[in-house]
Amino acid sequence: MTSTVPASVARTADGHALQAVLLDMDGTLVDTEGFWWEIEVDVFTELGHRLEESWRDVVVGGPMTRSAAFLIESTGAAITLSELSVLLNERFEARIADQVPLMPGAERLLAELARHNVPTALVSASHRSVIDRVLRTLGRERFALSVAGDEVVRTKPHPDPYLLAAHTLGAHPSRCAVIEDTATGVASAEAAGCRVVAVPSVGTIAPAPGRTIVRSLEDVDLPFLRSIITPMN
Repeated sequence: MTSTVPASVARTADGHALQAVLLDMDGTLVDTEGFWWEIEVDVFTELGHRLEESWRDVVVGGPMTRSAAFLIESTGAAITLSELSVLLNERFEARIADQVPLMPGAERLLAELARHNVPTALVSASHRSVIDRVLRTLGRERFALSVAGDEVVRTKPHPDPYLLAAHTLGAHPSRCAVIEDTATGVASAEAAGCRVVAVPSVGTIAPAPGRTIVRSLEDVDLPFLRSIITPMN
């Protein structure tokens, strides 16, 4: 985890009920979910196995250990979990070495949050080495905090990453707006008690009480995020 904000310092955004915005990375801010699947397909082809397209929904949005373990078990490939994890991360880092494509609306939203001094965190199931490369494109200075999947004991779909981010920012989870693109990430944020805006990338996310689903980040701005947070008594 990297942070530039002491846990005791929480800046409420302009006095509004919204205290912080916590954002997923792959598929939410950067258009990379497809990269992961393409790399997985290529690696398993080299190992002599074909991945079923239906498996894509199973591995998307989850921690590397879960996704890699599922693919090894499903194919019977002769590779260990640790070997596959290293290989996939290396291939992905090479793929994004020069530039990472942003999702529509991501640049505008991040600039707006920064302009209004809204405490913002990047919360991802990806490893630290991957996050650090993506931050070169997103702008490290735009995030007070980033949490990587290999820095917590339990990553998504467990609530731990979002609880850690909220605590470090000094924010109450119920006053944090989370933006996620997968069912796994949504489950993590909701288990932490955060309010979720879902922007589905791969697969669908079902409607649920307290959950807001939008077409893209182009539909999300600061007034919208403030509107989904209920002030605490």
